[in-house]
Amino acid sequence: MTLFAIRHLTCFSYEKPVHFSRSNLRLEPITWPGQTLVSHKITINPGGQLAPAPLRSALVNLTRLIIPGATTSLEIISESRVQVDRTPQLSWLGEPSIAEVGRLARESADISDLSPANFLYPSSFTPVDAGIADWSADVLQGERPVFAAAYELAVRIQREFRYDPNATMAETPPAVAFAARAGVCQDFSQIMICALRAAGIPAAYASGYIRTEPAPGQDRLQGADATHGWVLAWCGPEKGWLGLDPTNGIAMGGDHIVMAVGRDYLDIAPIDGVFNGYGAQEIFVEVDVEAVGD
Repeated sequence: MTLFAIRHLTCFSYEKPVHFSRSNLRLEPITWPGQTLVSHKITINPGGQLAPAPLRSALVNLTRLIIPGATTSLEIISESRVQVDRTPQLSWLGEPSIAEVGRLARESADISDLSPANFLYPSSFTPVDAGIADWSADVLQGERPVFAAAYELAVRIQREFRYDPNATMAETPPAVAFAARAGVCQDFSQIMICALRAAGIPAAYASGYIRTEPAPGQDRLQGADATHGWVLAWCGPEKGWLGLDPTNGIAMGGDHIVMAVGRDYLDIAPIDGVFNGYGAQEIFVEVDVEAVGD
């Protein structure tokens, strides 16, 4: 069991004064199996109006921010403490097949936010892609155990794709990253989601953080961490949603902290919104994830 302290700083600088802005903040980690939210605080500089939004669920805690006056800069500081007690999932006796999981998902009467039926079909940022489906078909054959096959796919992505922050942008479609065999965690996760859904496996995008360790003999650098994205696959009613990290080729474990869950990245971007103004803007993000107690 580990207690994590998380500090997520976002700074906006505007070339010209912004006279009004309205933002959606998805910065409060959700409660998820294996983790408990201990505390959360948001600080806004300059001061603004914070209010809980209607959407607060098992998937995402959404907060609205309104800055009614003119400003040339905006600083948003999110500070959380999350207790994590989770071991990576392994295959298990009686693990259902991919075909069985697909059938159970289609027949499910669950109408909650976490219903597997909500994550069976394409979404705006993870459409059907024949190339990705064909590439993954040999791994995701219907008779294979669902988690074992999904884990193999995560390892395959980690081995075959190059991590390159300059290869893609936040709006890059999965097909483009797939063709380049390069990208970042967002790209690898959305490629894997496309593949799983093509095989009939409900798949979701998990946004959050992962603990990083400095190299031996090196000090931990402040601000060296980052937000992270990985995949949740629904593996039947017994186990439910299980996490897989294709960037690292591992199962979700005690170093992963779930912040929000969605159909794709567009559902759970940490911050989005609109402002009334013109001119360029610059964004600076700094994240610290530190274990403060074991």
